[in-house]
Amino acid sequence: NIFTGTKLEEITEYREDGITARLDKGEKIEAEKILICVGRSPRINDMGLEELSLKISQKGTIVVNKKMETTQEGIYAIGDVIGGYLLAHVASEEGIIAAENATELTSEIDYTSVPSCIFTSPQIGTVGLTPDEAEEEEMEVRIARFPFTACGKAHAIGETDGFVQLIVRESDDKILGGQIVGSHAADLVHEIALAIRWGLTAEQLSSTIHAHPTLSEAIMEAARKAEKKPIHF
Repeated sequence: NIFTGTKLEEITEYREDGITARLDKGEKIEAEKILICVGRSPRINDMGLEELSLKISQKGTIVVNKKMETTQEGIYAIGDVIGGYLLAHVASEEGIIAAENATELTSEIDYTSVPSCIFTSPQIGTVGLTPDEAEEEEMEVRIARFPFTACGKAHAIGETDGFVQLIVRESDDKILGGQIVGSHAADLVHEIALAIRWGLTAEQLSSTIHAHPTLSEAIMEAARKAEKKPIHF
């Protein structure tokens, strides 16, 4: 079962075979395991940072610019201590940006195409804007969805749950976001990330030949649907 908008109030019983918990609405549930995910917070105390002119946000994170440089010239910070995505692959890129700027190269971080993956079954891969975010920003967009039930490779491997969804700006046909639910979504989402990072259009993506049979064909098919040129769905 999935409970949304719900808080766990109390673990009322611990047993060898599981636990009993009380939810905020008074309902009691039983489970075999409990996994506590409380997030992460920066550990920057007792490091002598008070002796530097570093700006610290209200959330306790170190403030940096797009070059990963703090408010004190020549000092850089990356990863969880600066807040933001709190993802290993983002911290890695931030480290590269910081190193390049520290060695007199000029680089800036671009967070518009950061992929995020959830390794459930089926997997979930997202990047860029969601439909709700596009609506909040009052953007005119097209939303194109292609189901894996119409993908030959998905049938071949017996994994037809899910879909590929593209968010395309109406004014210039550029791909602004994408969501994939299904087998290997965490691997497939990077093609959409590449399209967002370099400003590709749905037309450009739809006209790129994809090998058959592959799961990535679903991305091409979604782009074709965005162009009102669907073939298989």
